[in-house]
Formats: sequence, structure tokens, C-alpha cells
Amino acid sequence: MKHRIGFNRLGRMPRHRKALLRNMVTSFLRHERITTTKAKALEVRRVAEKMITRGKVDSVHNRRTVARYIYDDAVTAKLFVELGPRFTSRPGGYTRILKLGQRRGDAAEMVILELVERTVKEKPKKEKKAKKEEAAK
Repeated sequence: MKHRIGFNRLGRMPRHRKALLRNMVTSFLRHERITTTKAKALEVRRVAEKMITRGKVDSVHNRRTVARYIYDDAVTAKLFVELGPRFTSRPGGYTRILKLGQRRGDAAEMVILELVERTVKEKPKKEKKAKKEEAAK
């Protein structure tokens, strides 16, 4: 019987699973979007949503609680300065999962895990005319 199974073990030892989730949550909060398998995305989402909820209230206790899980100081600061205030009016559901299809090698279902209110940084477009003029000279 599978009663009271609280999380997906992802086929890993506890130390490996904990390190994997820490790294993935850190990357997710840094880039606001990651591509991974569906099973990993569901586990990362559980932790990331709790971190964002903590980030909504900037207190010493919340910062220390988050710093126990996320070792990167820049990501911790981003969580409390950018992400927390961005989601103050939202009572939960900060992430979305978009299906990509199956991975070619092992047919694992691949997904994109991203923040709902994601800010897209656009790169300045270089014009082709400027390149052609430089090449002509």
C-alpha cells in the first residue's frame, strides 16, 4: 500500500535528492524558467512556491529560513527584493508547467517550469544594415 507517501524520491539517495532539489530551486529562482522532467518539476514547484511565499515578507526569520535551503546569497536577495514583492497580491500558484513532449533518449516527459508573472528581458536587436556597412568598409 502507498499510504502517506509525502514526496517523490526521484530514484535517488536522500543526500543526492536534497542537493538536486537545492540546485534546481536555486536555478529556477535565478532564471525564472527551467526545462526539466515532469517528476522533477513537480517537486521543485513544491519547494519554490514555499520559498516565494517566504519572500513576500522580508524578515530576519524568513531570510534565515530561506538561506538554509538556498546557498546563493544573490538568489536569496533576489527572492526578497524582486520576486516576493512581485507576488504580494497573489495568494499562491506562482508557477506554471508547460508540457514539451517526450525526451528522445528515454521518452521521459519534458516540461518547462516558469513563474506566472515572469519578466522577459529583451535583447537589443542589431540591425543588418549596420553589419553590411561594416563589412563593406
